[in-house]
This record gives sequence, C-alpha cells and structure tokens, in this order.
Amino acid sequence: MPETNKKEDGTIPNEKDIDNAGEQPSIEGTSPGAKDSDADLDIEIDRMQKQLLESEQAASAYKDQLLRLAAEFDNFRKRAEAEKVDFIKFSSEKIIKDLLPILDDFNRALSSGKNSTDYASFLKGMEMIHQKLYKILEEKGLKPIESLGKEFDVTYHDVLMQIQRPDAKPHTIVEEVERGYTLHGKVIKHAKVIVASESKDGSEKEAEK
Repeated sequence: MPETNKKEDGTIPNEKDIDNAGEQPSIEGTSPGAKDSDADLDIEIDRMQKQLLESEQAASAYKDQLLRLAAEFDNFRKRAEAEKVDFIKFSSEKIIKDLLPILDDFNRALSSGKNSTDYASFLKGMEMIHQKLYKILEEKGLKPIESLGKEFDVTYHDVLMQIQRPDAKPHTIVEEVERGYTLHGKVIKHAKVIVASESKDGSEKEAEK
C-alpha cells in the first residue's frame, strides 16, 4: 500500500486539499499589464490636458488680437469719416481764396462809384474786374459754351422758345439768353437759347440755299 502524504499537522489531506494544492496564491492588486495600461492612460490624459491648455491660450491670444484689430478698424473708420466731412466742407476753400481779391475789387469799385459821376471810368473798372474773374475761373477748367449760330444740341442747350427767322436755318440758335458753361469738359450749366423754327411759308428753304 502506497504511503500517503501527510499534512504538516499530521493529518491526511482530503480531496479538497489535494485540488487546491496546484493553485498559486493570488497577489492583491492589478497585474503588471494592467499597471502599464493605467500608466499609458495617465500619460495620454496629461498630454491632452496640456494640449487643451495650449489651445485655450492660443484662442485667448487670437481673441485679444481680434479685439485690437476691431478697435483699430473702428478708429480708422471714424478718422476716415471725419476726413471726408472736412474734405467736403473745405473742398471749395482754394477757389474761394482765389476769388477773394475779386470780391475786394468789387467792394472798392462800388465804394468809389458811389462818389463818382465818371460812368466811363466806372464801366472800365468793372470790365477789368470781369476779365480778372473770368481768367481765374478759366484756370480752374471753366469754359463757356458757344451757342450763337450753332445748331441746337440738347446736350448743351435749353430751348426757351422758337421764333421764325427767315435768315436762319431751322433749329439754329439765334439768341443766347444765358450763357452755358462746361467744367473740364462736363456741362455744369446749359445755355438758355432761342431757336429758329421752321417757317410755314417755305422761307427756311431759301435760308438753306
């Protein structure tokens, strides 16, 4: 009969003791693989938190930059509007300064004319002032529209009335009531004119010959 192994206390082991004899005692806590997974997870969390912090800092910097740009643009817009108002307000300053000597000439001529009976001298002085005024305006690009004897053109003329003139072709300007002007080629004032109408007795045909 084979010898039966006895337990340290001298008792004979039962079946339960024999079954449990091959089992290794368990170690409290996680296995080495689980510890590595937890460590990797902690590293990934730290990395993501750092990345989130950097993103928040970048977003804050972009926000500050955007606010500064918005403030600068608002200041620029206000300056541009103020400059535009000033430009419109003082756009005529140069020509007015050029016309002030003409105004002085008129004042002197009117003052002296009140105490003078020399009409010829007064008229000559006024003609000189007129020439001086016209020269200044001409230097600014102003030109009169020549109308007398010209064919009516709606681009340059406003017809006040039509009259029969046997010595003129129909639609020809026979009288200029108010002179028109262009500024650098642009019509700024139409000439007011009287135009020859077509004659009912056929005399316009004679005028055309």
